[in-house]
Amino acid sequence: MSRVTRGTTGHARHKKVIDRASGYRGRSKSSFRVAIERVEKALQYAYRDRRTRKRSFRSLWIARINAGTREHGVTYSQFISGLGKAGIEIDRKILSDLAIKEPEAFKALVDQAQAALAKNP
Repeated sequence: MSRVTRGTTGHARHKKVIDRASGYRGRSKSSFRVAIERVEKALQYAYRDRRTRKRSFRSLWIARINAGTREHGVTYSQFISGLGKAGIEIDRKILSDLAIKEPEAFKALVDQAQAALAKNP
């Protein structure tokens, strides 16, 4: 039976890790032993932060909507409640975008929400 050296497989494995660590500082980008620890930790952070990003964007959208509604004398919770009673289903991302780029359209939504709140207290 012939001997298998596995040189190409090992080299490819090392290269994959070193390529991922290319922007790191010090030995983290060049030494395989250190790079593999840093890359694994970076992948853990990436996994965690893909979920955290969703939370932080939602809170940003809510802050923008709240600022837009308070210009018209309504709180965020009253506005969302009024939209629900009016039967308007627009997600917070779009509402935030409207509050910034289309203030007239956002004002119309605030008026509809206020009307629905006045009709169904």
